[in-house]
Amino acid sequence: MQLKRLTLQDGFEVAGTVREVQGAQMVLAPGSSTGGPGNRHAGADQWLYVVSGSGAAIVEGEQHSLRAGTLLVIERGEAHEIRATGDQPLSTVNFYSPPAYADNGDPLPAGEA
Repeated sequence: MQLKRLTLQDGFEVAGTVREVQGAQMVLAPGSSTGGPGNRHAGADQWLYVVSGSGAAIVEGEQHSLRAGTLLVIERGEAHEIRATGDQPLSTVNFYSPPAYADNGDPLPAGEA
């Protein structure tokens, strides 16, 4: 068993990994973004759940609104960018299957979870 309290502080932090699934928290300041046309997880699907705030997800060039309660699944290999568009931080909890990041937050090459 693993237990961790998510603080939803600024930035990205891996919360934990168990076998083939990894959890992480991400908080983007208003007006900031992460990713872009070259941002892809070649070996992992990403499930992004919006805890609070509002934003936009651009996945394979198509824009989708994000707000509290939204669940977005970005499939492996899809180019994506996440933007915080509101006046409050965009706070998300993310799950990757298989894991996409090392414990320090560095991206893992596909298949090296």
